[in-house]
Amino acid sequence: MSFYVIGADDPSRLAVIDTDGTQVTYGELLARVNQVSHGLRARGLSTGDVAAGVLRNGVDALVMLLATGQIGIYYVPINWHLTQPEIDYILQDCDAKAVVTSPDDVAALGDGRPVEAPEDRSNGAVMWYTSGTTGFPKGVQRPLNPKTPEEIMPLYVWFLAEVCDLTPGDAIHLVTSPMYHSSPCAHVTFAVHLGHTVVIAPKFEPEVILSLVDRYKVTNAMMVPTMFHRMLQLPPEVREKYDVSSLQQVIHTGAACPQAVKQRMMDWWGPVLYEYYGSTESTIAFAVKPLDWLAHPGTVGRPCPTFEARILDENGDEMPAGEAGMVYVKSALGGFAYRKDPAKTAASMRGEWYAPGDIGYMDDEGYLFLLDRRTDLIVSGGVNIYPAEIEAALLEHPAVADVGVIGVPDEEWGQRVVALVQPAHPVTAEELIEHLGPRLARFKHPRVIEFREQLPRTPTGKLSRSKLKADYLT
Repeated sequence: MSFYVIGADDPSRLAVIDTDGTQVTYGELLARVNQVSHGLRARGLSTGDVAAGVLRNGVDALVMLLATGQIGIYYVPINWHLTQPEIDYILQDCDAKAVVTSPDDVAALGDGRPVEAPEDRSNGAVMWYTSGTTGFPKGVQRPLNPKTPEEIMPLYVWFLAEVCDLTPGDAIHLVTSPMYHSSPCAHVTFAVHLGHTVVIAPKFEPEVILSLVDRYKVTNAMMVPTMFHRMLQLPPEVREKYDVSSLQQVIHTGAACPQAVKQRMMDWWGPVLYEYYGSTESTIAFAVKPLDWLAHPGTVGRPCPTFEARILDENGDEMPAGEAGMVYVKSALGGFAYRKDPAKTAASMRGEWYAPGDIGYMDDEGYLFLLDRRTDLIVSGGVNIYPAEIEAALLEHPAVADVGVIGVPDEEWGQRVVALVQPAHPVTAEELIEHLGPRLARFKHPRVIEFREQLPRTPTGKLSRSKLKADYLT
């Protein structure tokens, strides 16, 4: 089972309902994918090269994923909310040989090219960019598999069935999130390989999502906890307008989901919420199905097939059940490397074991419960935001003598960004936000900027972010 086989054998099957309602069959989608694959090769791209896309949600983003996925090319989906300097940095770092920024670009790649499959097909891979504590993004690069997509897809089909109960057949997948993020990107790709029909929402709006579920009888979707919170805030009469009984699997990840929120969603939608925990680097390392979560509320699950997990203390000694430590995972399917940064790759590993950066414990049955992040990463609405990047941008303003950025609890977003600034001379919060405009994407901007006479630092000059947060919260 794979998209390329379905497109050839069942061309009239409905593949995509785009953001404007346009419908595309599997046969039509395969023809466009093949044309773009030929177009990329005509541009001189060969196995191991990189193409990048700065595309909004739509069928063209899916075409790029599938076209690169059959000719051994790395594809880098880039967040279109980023500023031009941020995008330029990623394009330079990944050495992209082809870049598409609009549906017209994608069409131009395929224009006049053959609709038949290219020769010498092999698996490509998506290389997502994720920031480190320095705030500079790094590409998460995995070795390319020389087999064809049809040869390796059975392994993924088995894995998805084991973890999420997703199987091939006549299902409807709803895209609710930007497809440049790793989980939505992976899920939309797997949906078409399973033969599902993909309904693409242009962006998340609570009532619109409910209406799409009702209209198209959606069976599965990928969401983040912030979406649950916003849908629960709708008036009861609005929620009751829409039939959501078609839902079978709603997978959530990206941030911790408050137990009360998850319970209320299952009271509303039934036991259909599947959760997994991992990272761009580790992929899906832990997962829990709805009934198992109800029996173990608060868990993010047990290790997925092919994965092993350990909880270690600072010395690398394994912690007993119920005692907290750093979470480490290892997969039999292989690892990753940060592009052009072997030192960063090595620093993230303990031998063959990778640390996603979270502290937690496992109970006697092997269920993982997360407690906190080791790093200062801020997760707001399921999106990773790095304080150091914001601090560096604010320090470019001549009126900023010192700055500390923290994430504080937020009922809707999980966390919100707060900047605490020590001014060198008078400046307003509005002026600092204006200063950030051309430097950082808007979703990274602090929700709150407050001023302090001095920020807490250690004797070595390192910002004490924990004390800063504690002082702010009290």
